[in-house]
Amino acid sequence: MTARTPRNVLYIMCDQLRRDYLSCYGHPHLHTPNIDRLAAEGVRFDRAYVQSTICGPSRMSAYTGRYVSSHQAGWNGVPLPVGELTLGDYLRPHQIRTALVGKTHAEPDFEGMARLGIDPDSERGRLLSNAGFEPYARHDGIYSDALPDKLAGSDYAHFLRERGHDYANPWHDVANSAQGPNGEILSGWRMRNARLPARVPVEESETVYTTDRALDFIREQGEQPWCLHLSYIKPHWPYIAPAPYHALYDEQHVVPAKRAAAGTESDHPVYQAFRQHQESVNFSRDEVRDTVIPTYMGLIKQIDDEIGRLLADLEQSGRLDDTLIIFTADHGDYLGDHYLGEKEFLLEQAVNVPFIVRDPSPAADATRGTVSTRLVEAIDVVPTALDLLGIEAPTHVLDGRSLRPLLHGLPVANWRVAAISEYDYGFQWPTRERLDRPVDGSRMYMVRTERWKAIWYDGFRPQLFDLENDPDEFVDLGASDAHSEVLQTHHQHLFDWLRGLRRQTTISHSEIDRRGKMFRYGEPDNVLGIEIGVW
Repeated sequence: MTARTPRNVLYIMCDQLRRDYLSCYGHPHLHTPNIDRLAAEGVRFDRAYVQSTICGPSRMSAYTGRYVSSHQAGWNGVPLPVGELTLGDYLRPHQIRTALVGKTHAEPDFEGMARLGIDPDSERGRLLSNAGFEPYARHDGIYSDALPDKLAGSDYAHFLRERGHDYANPWHDVANSAQGPNGEILSGWRMRNARLPARVPVEESETVYTTDRALDFIREQGEQPWCLHLSYIKPHWPYIAPAPYHALYDEQHVVPAKRAAAGTESDHPVYQAFRQHQESVNFSRDEVRDTVIPTYMGLIKQIDDEIGRLLADLEQSGRLDDTLIIFTADHGDYLGDHYLGEKEFLLEQAVNVPFIVRDPSPAADATRGTVSTRLVEAIDVVPTALDLLGIEAPTHVLDGRSLRPLLHGLPVANWRVAAISEYDYGFQWPTRERLDRPVDGSRMYMVRTERWKAIWYDGFRPQLFDLENDPDEFVDLGASDAHSEVLQTHHQHLFDWLRGLRRQTTISHSEIDRRGKMFRYGEPDNVLGIEIGVW
């Protein structure tokens, strides 16, 4: 590769992709050579944590560089406040076109826009409605026919109809359903149908469509700098893949579930409540895992193939030499591990995600192909991109920090000692009801240090796991008197984190220093003539 200073950013995110389902992270059967190539030409981070384990808040943290407790968009459907700045807001003033192809899960803050007199259909309104990205081709999926606005505004739905798939909801009826022996539609929502091919031909599938639109955007830019958030909706459910990807794997490729032996599982009430979710009960059955996981693997294989197509085009055009590439996921998927389905709980399968950074600059040559075990977080994406593009980062706003020292092999002082993730199950009524918790008292916080992971809950005892001796998190030490000192140390980390959240966002640290000198007696900058407390 001919390395140059990065001018462009390709920020790739997959939805619900587990790190251990990539060959560069150790999967024994699922080979992902194109994602592996990114790892070989960049740095693969082994301890990368998202700030929440559900799409909306996780993504809003990644886009803002701020923890969920800072930006307050705490669950799916909760708008990011209009005052929050995102990656696009930082890049656009530097003439870097910043666009989205795929999913964001961003919800418009209509109340905030109305208060400020911003028309949601204006250029600024569209940016605010899409987490600061220009919606070049937004595609979040259309889960219900009762969402006519989403159907009307879906580029992918229009694309499918233009190709003759004339259904009320072609996303569901074609792209995410199979066909029965009598022509009936077999919904992809029913996991029993996962091994059947989707009704959509592969060239019209979600993943190919998303790559096609990404290539359209990149080619349109020519020599102008750009930032593209390429956000694949898969391998997120519905678990159904187009042919031939539906049949590449079978039950012999399914890795056994990681579960504590029956009768030795943690008795923690919140964990036990999540085990009662329908998806957890079903994914605890081998029949379900053997049906769904091969399809999950096929969806990942398709993404890898599409990334290969994308890399080939970037290489041919010369853009691979000046483009910073970040590859990650918004969270993982339990797939039956710990007797859980979905992703909301704060164990490793959900919260520790793939994270690969390929910096084309010569300064990164020394670290190419290496693995970093430093604790990094999704909120590090924004400060890293700004730093490598030579743009000053607003440190009074950003909770994350630049990964440039780790990418360039530089000495690192005072790196973080703990990674933090949050989840608010106050939005999940059945869980709250089982636990008799109020809406504003259903939070959990993870503190992950070098060896330990502690999880705190509103109204319940904490959990504690020794990841050095128990990497699968089978043994809950949260009630162990012998580990009270470890819990106390991690409780202090949690308190330090809460005190350090960036809440003073409207004025920079340097401006605070400047104003302070204006009030100091005897300072040359004291131009106000105010002399408080002078004798």
